Amino acid sequence: MTKCCRFSCLQGWISKRFYQAASCSSRYHHGAELEAFLRRVHGAYPALTHLHSLGRSVQGRDLWVLVLGKYPTHHKIGIPEFKYVANMHGDETVGREMLLHLIDFLVTNYGSDPVVTRLLNNTRIHIMPSMNPDGFEATKVPDCYYSLGRYNGNGEDLNRNFPDAFELNNVTVQPETRAVMEWIRRETFVLSANLHGGALVASYAFDNGNAATGSSQGYSRAPDDDVFVHLAKTYSYNHASMYKGAGCDNRQTFPGGITNGFSWYQLEGGMQDYNYVWGQCLEITLELSCCKYPPEDQLEKFWRDNRAALLEYMKQVHLGVKGQVLDGSGRPVAQAIVEAVGRSHVCPYRTNEHGEYFLLLLPGTYVINVSATVPGFQSQLKTVEIPDNTANFSALRYDFTFPAVSVRTGAAPCPTSPLYGELGRSAAAGRAAPRGVLAATVLLALTVT
Repeated sequence: MTKCCRFSCLQGWISKRFYQAASCSSRYHHGAELEAFLRRVHGAYPALTHLHSLGRSVQGRDLWVLVLGKYPTHHKIGIPEFKYVANMHGDETVGREMLLHLIDFLVTNYGSDPVVTRLLNNTRIHIMPSMNPDGFEATKVPDCYYSLGRYNGNGEDLNRNFPDAFELNNVTVQPETRAVMEWIRRETFVLSANLHGGALVASYAFDNGNAATGSSQGYSRAPDDDVFVHLAKTYSYNHASMYKGAGCDNRQTFPGGITNGFSWYQLEGGMQDYNYVWGQCLEITLELSCCKYPPEDQLEKFWRDNRAALLEYMKQVHLGVKGQVLDGSGRPVAQAIVEAVGRSHVCPYRTNEHGEYFLLLLPGTYVINVSATVPGFQSQLKTVEIPDNTANFSALRYDFTFPAVSVRTGAAPCPTSPLYGELGRSAAAGRAAPRGVLAATVLLALTVT
């Protein structure tokens, strides 16, 4: 071993020892403390983490994201992207601290805990502890109920600030929202959760709705409703008490600790629906505490209550099937569309620049139909049996190759307009969907089982 290598190894050992001696404590981390913690983690584990800012808040605070995994700095073909986002409402603080505890748990157990090690080796995990740092700093003292800190520096509710798939909400997109939208556009996120407070429940899409999604019956059903219910139950039943559905202070109860978002209350411009419709990413909303901003001496119990659920939920990114669409020369086909009969999306799921697709599907028998969306190329169909591979940390892999030497698509990106609007008006009037609204989707047909 060279002198340089010995010095470098010694530096790494000292850095980790220093970090472990001052690891995440059960208290609230304000702006400078949060940044210092993230920098300390990255300094101690540079090969396992990547720290960057998505941009700045209204008041100029960084929107920090720590990426963890075997390949933290870049996307690796076949490795799914996962994210947790917290503190979107600045006065809902438990999620912010739970994500710091989660970071600490992952880095300190990598290499010794087999589940953590396999999770990080096979998943790229993005953690955003605070989407609304201005709101957090505006909330001066712990308060269980509604406070000024809910909003960003411009007084806007960030969870009403995204383009809505059902109605034109005419909002001024805030810097924090725009940064997250660009992040979603840039990364191939497959699964996500948004951590809130003020209730104890796992809520899933859709938050908004119309006649096309069955909202007149009080439930706004997404095309992947079965998967969403599974995801919500995964968190609820791995949580210490969420699954009991007891509610808070004799308020509304939630059977099994889960709810359809619209069934709970209608919400337009939410991040959960935006992720699903425009980001090809299934996201649920996790309400982690009846008290929005509880005393910090309760944080350790919150961590014990949520640890298993946070870990098990991340493993669900390995449900279903994944693969690449390639041309006859082995080059990736971007923008090929992959969809499902009975779960066609108004914004069809497309392959990324690497020709990759990721479909979160429950175990069963499926027929995959994939198309390059250009004239002259036939769809390809393949029947596959999808097992539950979450314990193996890899979805079933199946690649498609078009026989032509070169296949390119002209599929345009989905517009940021109320895509479900026309479908809803047609459904309400008892008419068929307008031509082209669901056209050119690639079918992934469920057969049986």
